[in-house]
Amino acid sequence: MIQVGTILRIIDNTGAKTALCLKVQPGYKKRYANQGDIVTVSIKSLRLKRRDSIKIKKGEIYRALIVRVKKSTKVFSGDSFSNLYYPCGILLSKQNKILGTRVFGSISKSFRFSKFMKLISISSGISF
Repeated sequence: MIQVGTILRIIDNTGAKTALCLKVQPGYKKRYANQGDIVTVSIKSLRLKRRDSIKIKKGEIYRALIVRVKKSTKVFSGDSFSNLYYPCGILLSKQNKILGTRVFGSISKSFRFSKFMKLISISSGISF
């Protein structure tokens, strides 16, 4: 579960490395965000290789889609699947469009049924 103050790893090729969660987006007084929720983040560090050519600056505010969480997730068959990842996100624009063109690592199968269908095609793999 992600809350205010959580450090997220950014796993797309936008150039950001880590981000700090500032606000959990959908809802009034919503405290925690799970996989598939949108949060507002501030960029904390950039990747070393792309510092000259990226458009993202340190300290800017973006939206992020939560892709992986450390807490175990439920699968549609009723089983509990524990993945024990670091909290990871993907940067979005103000209109909730995916900024990156590639995603590092695997994505959960539950994104196939969400409005972020493009995420499945740009990721490197699909897991539970």
